[in-house]
Amino acid sequence: MTDKIHKSDDEWKGELTAEQYHITRQCGTEPPFTGEHYNRKEDGMYRCVCCGAPLFDSTQKYDSGSGWPSFRAPAEADAVETEADYSHGMTRTEVRCARCEAHLGHVFEDGPRPTGLRYCINSAALGFEKKEK
Repeated sequence: MTDKIHKSDDEWKGELTAEQYHITRQCGTEPPFTGEHYNRKEDGMYRCVCCGAPLFDSTQKYDSGSGWPSFRAPAEADAVETEADYSHGMTRTEVRCARCEAHLGHVFEDGPRPTGLRYCINSAALGFEKKEK
């Protein structure tokens, strides 16, 4: 991953929609089954909406039934960072963009083989770049 990107809250607010800002910079969550990417089937790369870093390849996406885009693994091992999240009275593992530290969602250990992981990611935290044919 390249160098970290650091911006002020005002800079992020000027570049993102209100929903994108709330989710990526304030650790918000979109309602299930409402995001533009949860049911997307096209081949391509999911990128951080804040900095454009490549995060998840569509080949790793699957339907977990959760209502959020779910992935088996990130595009590259160092594309995301994780940390413990004790908010809302539960223990989870938060997923952040390694480049700009945007909140993306959470990762759970109830996913399919071979990784056994479910990266449950907010659509509003992702941009999508369709693969050229």
